[in-house]
Amino acid sequence: MRPLRSLTLFLAVAGFQSLAAEEPAKKEEKPKAPAPTKGHVFAWPFMDWKEMQPRGGMTQGSEVTLLKGSKDSWKRLQESGLAKFEQDRRAILAMIGSYRVSFDFTETVGLAEDFKPTRPYFSWGTEHVSLVEDKGEFISLQHSLVMYFKDEKGETQGPHVMKHWRQDWTWQDPEMQVYQGDLTWKKTPTPQPEGKWTQAVFQVDDSPRYEVAGAWNHEGGLSIWRSENCPRPLPRREFTIRKDYNVLEGIHEISITPNGWVHIQNNRKLQVSKDGSKKYLGQELGVDRYEEITAPDLATGFNAYWAKTNGYWKDVRDTWASILKERDSFSMKDTYDGKQLYEAHFGYAAKLEEAEKPDPEADLKHAKETIDSFLN
Repeated sequence: MRPLRSLTLFLAVAGFQSLAAEEPAKKEEKPKAPAPTKGHVFAWPFMDWKEMQPRGGMTQGSEVTLLKGSKDSWKRLQESGLAKFEQDRRAILAMIGSYRVSFDFTETVGLAEDFKPTRPYFSWGTEHVSLVEDKGEFISLQHSLVMYFKDEKGETQGPHVMKHWRQDWTWQDPEMQVYQGDLTWKKTPTPQPEGKWTQAVFQVDDSPRYEVAGAWNHEGGLSIWRSENCPRPLPRREFTIRKDYNVLEGIHEISITPNGWVHIQNNRKLQVSKDGSKKYLGQELGVDRYEEITAPDLATGFNAYWAKTNGYWKDVRDTWASILKERDSFSMKDTYDGKQLYEAHFGYAAKLEEAEKPDPEADLKHAKETIDSFLN
């Protein structure tokens, strides 16, 4: 396992900014480019397709082998006689696995004068989702990028492992951390939490991103979770290129499939002023698809990384848990001492990968002091 040290490559991988558009096909199977005089753009059929080519990088990853048939977790979810709560739990746990992940986003509605859609966004990566904690009514899942790349000679290099985002699920959570804009979050009572799960999503550095409630439904072999409307900060794919809005809000759907799961987002883009007034600019549709793979091996690379760094990341999670419990609201600095929060955490974690033995006291001290320096 090779730690991923390059900041440029980190930004590419963590934000999926420069990954390949698809796994490489054999030369004889490679599809031809669209005809120069014709092309169809989803949601914008009368636009010139050449102006709407997806943005994203061209880094070439290794080929993957997709799972044939269905996952065991899918089969367990289809068992008859399950209580609703147990069905919900099995659906959440079914998201664990190793996946080829694709991210597709396109603006669908213009809400500003003289609106012109930006180019659609597409990227992909290989990602391992592991179980951090399961307390029955609380389940925590850690996402980690485990990438293999081809060098100039066509030889596969890797695995490169990068801790990615985390999702925490809580049954009938009485309160949530709701994003207010301007890197500020506020503790808010959950509206009618009975029968619902909250999904709390955390950034790559384990700082909060958004939290939203929703209910699972299991009918006709379909297990789907639908969220309520939820505001959140701009994703990396947007804040690196957009300055005209500062909040993304939307409704999420997570559907469990025989070979993985699909996350669909219906998002609106809006500018929220300091006085709380809102101005909507547009709307987008996003489809994140997780397809189980059997090769390359992602678990081994992740496990090697996690064995070295998990103690530190637990300190980071526990520090944030204390902050969220004690404070009714909090706001964060975008940078401190010329760095962003993820840079401080990932730099320390990289040193842990090379360390001969752990130092729990130093880990906890660094986690607390680092996070405290980014809080206003």
